Amino acid sequence: MSERGAVFIVSAPSGSGKSTLVTSLLQKVPNLTFSISYTTRQPRGEEVDGKEYFFVNEAAFEKMIAEDQFIEYAKVFDHYYGTARAYLERALAEGKDLILDIDTEGAAQVKNKLPEAISIFIMPPSYEALRKRLENRRQDSSETIQKRLTWAGQKEIYRYRNYDYVVVNEDLKQSFDLMRGIILAERCRRDRMTARVQSIIQTFGGK
Repeated sequence: MSERGAVFIVSAPSGSGKSTLVTSLLQKVPNLTFSISYTTRQPRGEEVDGKEYFFVNEAAFEKMIAEDQFIEYAKVFDHYYGTARAYLERALAEGKDLILDIDTEGAAQVKNKLPEAISIFIMPPSYEALRKRLENRRQDSSETIQKRLTWAGQKEIYRYRNYDYVVVNEDLKQSFDLMRGIILAERCRRDRMTARVQSIIQTFGGK
C-alpha cells in the first residue's frame, strides 16, 4: 500500500515569480502534480483551460460554492479562485504529492482543514523589485499594478509568519534549488516513510 500523498502550498504576492518556480518544480521533481484551480478571471497570454486553471463564469463558480465543492476559495481583485475538494482528494489517495499555487487567504483555509500540509511563502527581495516585475510582465494596467503593490505591502508580505518555509526569490535558480530541497526533505520525514520502511524491515524477518 502506497503512502498518502503530501500537499505543498505555495503563496506569494503577484509578480514574485511563484508561477515560474512552480512550473520548474513540476518539470523537474518526479511524482509532483499541480492542483488546477478554478477561476472566474479571463485567461492571460497563452493560458489554456484545464492546464493553468479551469476557467468558469461567476454563476458556475458560485454554484460550486453552494454545493461545498471547494476545500478553499477566495475572491481576489474581483475574481474568484478555488481548489476543488474532489481533485485534491483523488490525487492524494493515489499517493501523488500535490502542489497548490494559491493566495494567502486560500492557504489559511487549506491549513485549517489540512494542518499537515507544508506551506512555502515566496518573498520578493524588495518593493522596487516587485514593482519592476509586475511592469515587465505587461499583463496588468497601471491601476491594477498599484492595487497589487498596495495589497502586497499592506497585507500579503506580513502573512509570511503563517508559513512553514520562506524563500526570498532574488535569484531564480537558487530559489528553485531551495524549494526542491524543501520538497525532497519533507518526503523523507519519518511519518511519510512508514510503508517503505516496514517493507524493508520485513526483508530482515521483522514485523
